[in-house]
Amino acid sequence: MVIIFADDLGYGDLSSYGHPSIKTKHLDQMVAEGQKWTNFYSAANVCTPSRAALLTGRYPIRNGMCSDVRRVLFPNSAGGLPQTENTIARILKPAGYATAAIGKWHLGHLESFLPTSHGFDYYFGIPYSNDMDAVNDLDRQERFWNAKIDYFNVPLMRNTEIIERPADQTTITKRYTEEAIAFMDSHKEQPFFVYLAHNLPHVPLFVSEDFVGVSDRGLYGDVVEEIDWGVGQILDYLRSSGLAENTLVVFTSDNGPWVVYDDHGGSAGLFYGAKGTSYEGGVRGPAIFWWPGTIQPRMVTGMGSTLDLLPTVASLADIVLPDDRVYDGYDLSGSLIEGLPSPREEMYFYHGTRLFGARKGAYKAHYYQNNPRGYPERMEVLDQPKLYQVQHDPGEQYDLAAKHPEILDEIAEMVEIHRSNLVPAPTNLESRLDTP
Repeated sequence: MVIIFADDLGYGDLSSYGHPSIKTKHLDQMVAEGQKWTNFYSAANVCTPSRAALLTGRYPIRNGMCSDVRRVLFPNSAGGLPQTENTIARILKPAGYATAAIGKWHLGHLESFLPTSHGFDYYFGIPYSNDMDAVNDLDRQERFWNAKIDYFNVPLMRNTEIIERPADQTTITKRYTEEAIAFMDSHKEQPFFVYLAHNLPHVPLFVSEDFVGVSDRGLYGDVVEEIDWGVGQILDYLRSSGLAENTLVVFTSDNGPWVVYDDHGGSAGLFYGAKGTSYEGGVRGPAIFWWPGTIQPRMVTGMGSTLDLLPTVASLADIVLPDDRVYDGYDLSGSLIEGLPSPREEMYFYHGTRLFGARKGAYKAHYYQNNPRGYPERMEVLDQPKLYQVQHDPGEQYDLAAKHPEILDEIAEMVEIHRSNLVPAPTNLESRLDTP
């Protein structure tokens, strides 16, 4: 099992998802040989809660991995993912899986929160976002549009040790790819799980010499095309080693594009909104599933979510999940392998601890409005909820609330049921190391 998780990659940033100038031939080949899901959601619109949801199969409000004050973890954060949570890696370990986390973690940089404390045998990566530990005497224009390695004093770690600081981000995509392949090769005689979470195309943008100027989309396109190259290397390794028919590979993104960085941010395609919002552009991303000989190529328009990866992996590995907690994911294996409809009929869109909206079937209700660019945040409660048919109107342009009040009522009833079994956990994102 391999999950490749891009950072701030928009729905419209792959050529197979409609980008006219970024060439992603390896991901496009994944689409041709596997399944392209077009209604696939992250469970949050920013990094930390999105990653927590993928690895635990639970909305971040259940385990305290969200906040309305500090929306992600920082280098001075004292908290992280609780030890009580079951990650994909942790549930796979008893079944004999070798497990590795490669890349961005962002679920706590202190040793008790690192991947090696959450079921992963091995970790290699940057423990938080690549724009953190910034040199503070530079203005925003210089820091991000003329970025240099030493502008960001981020650590590169192997297991629990810092091995390089600042991390050389110009080679980070290649090194992540090489580390992932090396781990798979050294554990090819047993089942393995590799969680490869790229730091890019989150700003600041860096690319290796081989990919400078290769894209018609400028530096952002260069970065995406290098990630695409890395995907190709992994697929080539799996084919050449005879592992392809035994390995499920998933590619998706943590949230929508960070459009406030202009041409250093990506594209949400035809969707409204961006990173930092729960409009479609902030939470609906590309999702590709590849498993030669098991998954039949097709486009899936049913709903799916990163929340569904944990229960799907558990099902495929014949693992019974502990029944001591609520899981918010669904087992997608029937959809992937047998072509059955997706079991997911609903999605709840949290902005921190606030429920921005909810989707039932083809209809999505909004309870808040926000700045569609995400930053600065302008969350305001709507006097009256809005309603969109997002299969017909994926850009969320035509409010149908007045026309279909009965559908709003159905969604409201669904939300009440959801809230009835929800016990919000105290946040783990707000405590600071520098606060007494």
